[in-house]
Amino acid sequence: MNHTDKISVGIVGASGYGGVQLVKLLLEHPGVEINYLGGDSSAGKQYTSLYPHLTNRVDLNIEAIDLDVIADRCQIVFLGLPNGLACQMTPTLIEKGCQVLDLSADYRFSDLETYTAWYKTERQDQAIAVKAVYGLPELYRDKIKQSQLIGCPGCYPTASLLALSPLLKQGLIAPETAIIDAKSGTSGGGRQGKINLLLAEADSSLGAYGVANHRHTPEIEQICSELARQEVRVQFTPHLIPMPRGILATVYATLRDPGLVREDLITIFSAFYRSSPFVNILPSGVYPQTKWACGTNICYIGIEVDPRTSRVIVMSAIDNLIKGQAGQAVQCLNLMMGWEETTGLPQLGFYP
Repeated sequence: MNHTDKISVGIVGASGYGGVQLVKLLLEHPGVEINYLGGDSSAGKQYTSLYPHLTNRVDLNIEAIDLDVIADRCQIVFLGLPNGLACQMTPTLIEKGCQVLDLSADYRFSDLETYTAWYKTERQDQAIAVKAVYGLPELYRDKIKQSQLIGCPGCYPTASLLALSPLLKQGLIAPETAIIDAKSGTSGGGRQGKINLLLAEADSSLGAYGVANHRHTPEIEQICSELARQEVRVQFTPHLIPMPRGILATVYATLRDPGLVREDLITIFSAFYRSSPFVNILPSGVYPQTKWACGTNICYIGIEVDPRTSRVIVMSAIDNLIKGQAGQAVQCLNLMMGWEETTGLPQLGFYP
């Protein structure tokens, strides 16, 4: 990589946890330079007044969102905004020649009616939306390389789809039997104050939320349906677990061939992800823990077969803010720029 010609990058919505994670990754990335940090609620503040641990590393103020200024200064724009805002800005940014990576749900859906039904936002940007590519590199690497607009996946869908993709693509399971039981750390709820995320509320407690109606469900189903080449419905239940980071998704499904054993599936998964540097298929009898993935862009996958029930159980662990959000966006950026996919992305966590 030629380090003299750095790509100019901006982050809109830089004040949240995903934003600060992006800032960290991009500061350590050899190919980019951050030239704009934007967000209306904190506009005018020094970025380090929000995140003092970056003192002496970031010398930028948060600026009001001005699309002309952004397009003038940035070749690449990351949008880390609440759902329903990116779709108002992206057409202008694309028209002005920027490449856009959206971390909200706005460009994850090929069918905007599904988006409107679940996110209650009418859309006027159909012409741009059809060009968006779903930013899961392990499935759509070649499309991402060619794209100007990436709809980066949610954190739960990333963990769930990496666990399910080989099973659906190879027709190994009855798709309608897929059940996803997932747990996420509290940073997935964002940085604004919420009662249920207070230490006194969340600590020493574990509970489900969004049961049978979580917004990530249609996103997971869309990709599952594409992989299985038929309409797929999944049962997805998320839980809040009292730790800052990490997701563990445990996925259950009935095998079409009850004769398959664990070793068969480990072989199939290893082959499916052989060109995916960020997916680590664990050996027999080893099951992933979120701590291993914490601080990295790695997804750890463990596989078990229960011959008694003819079910496969796949466990998938990621860091929700990195592989589940900011790191995955940088992985997509690397592909768009023709850089090595692993550039600037952490592959080893702190342990213990």
